[in-house]
Amino acid sequence: MDTTQLLLRSGLTVAAAAALPLALTAAPAAAGPGISVSTTGSTVSVTTSACTQINGNWGTASLLNSSQTNFAQGRQVSLSGTSNLQSAAWSSVSAGTYTVIVRCSDNSTAGTQSVIVTPVSTPTVSATASPSRGVMGGMGGATKDYGTLTLVAGGTLVGAGALATAWFLRRRSKPYRL
Repeated sequence: MDTTQLLLRSGLTVAAAAALPLALTAAPAAAGPGISVSTTGSTVSVTTSACTQINGNWGTASLLNSSQTNFAQGRQVSLSGTSNLQSAAWSSVSAGTYTVIVRCSDNSTAGTQSVIVTPVSTPTVSATASPSRGVMGGMGGATKDYGTLTLVAGGTLVGAGALATAWFLRRRSKPYRL
């Protein structure tokens, strides 16, 4: 197989694999003729293949909120791209319903489409109370204050255990006598 064909095929495969997650996560709206609008969080993007480049300019896209009525009132962004695909994007768009209009450099309208931007929920972080007497680590219960009687009884048990262990080991080391 020719190296050029191999690189072309693998390049197309990589491009398709890279575009698939974007296509699956984008929230498509009802498609207008010639444009495709999607939202990801607070970013709205539009793509089209209907425009042609005139004097280095592909055209302009405009994002209108519900109170704006014409192209000039919206947030305008210049289209960029290639002869196959042109795109534009708006970031930090607040929640609401918007209309996207794409006007090509020859003054023709590539399409109009509505899109709904939903707010992105951010997790709330709250501080928790810290322990009043420090971290309760160490030998289980070391931060609790026990009375004298409890400490004497515990010490007696530990001492008795130590004596019993010494006695057992001493007896074990003696040889058996008949």
